[in-house]
Amino acid sequence: MRNLRLAVLISGAGSTLQNLIHWKYIGELPVDFQVVISSSAAAGGIDIAREAGIPVEIVCKSTFAQSEEHSEAIFSICRAHQVQLVVMGGYLQHLSIPVDFTNRVVNIHPALIPAFSGKGFYGKRVHRAALDSGVKLVGCTVHFVDDQYDHGPIIAQRACPVFEADTVDSLQSRVGELERQLLPEVIAAIARDQVSVKDRKVALRTIV
Repeated sequence: MRNLRLAVLISGAGSTLQNLIHWKYIGELPVDFQVVISSSAAAGGIDIAREAGIPVEIVCKSTFAQSEEHSEAIFSICRAHQVQLVVMGGYLQHLSIPVDFTNRVVNIHPALIPAFSGKGFYGKRVHRAALDSGVKLVGCTVHFVDDQYDHGPIIAQRACPVFEADTVDSLQSRVGELERQLLPEVIAAIARDQVSVKDRKVALRTIV
């Protein structure tokens, strides 16, 4: 079996990218990193990519007159690198997904979608909303990306409890541990052809 050709989109420190590199290093992620695309020249994840020998492209949305042009620039790079799967690793820009990348772009969201999701729900805002709501379970969701925020077909979710003493930071840390496990597991399942989609319903044979 050949490794899955991967692109990772970043906007910040690159913690998701670093985690995926680690999983590949320990032999648990059958992928080849083809390119890292950053929305900012100042993103810390650029150094992580270069240290790992991964080509880096910087595509700033502000340089495009139309959002569609920005999305097309991103996916043109992916096509040039013959990318099979795009991973949004803390990527904060909205993208329009072209037809040839339908169900080929994945994202991880720090909540159990559809709860605490959609435009404006990212980072600590998600965990603050969860605490304010009084929910007893939180978690993370890996999903395919479509043209709406946090809306594409759900691939897998993992949950953890909310404790009375939790703060935004403690909750973010606990959910973050789940994210670091679940995303590479899902990508590995996709690489092994263990994920299928029909009418927004995803069949996943290895993740529980």
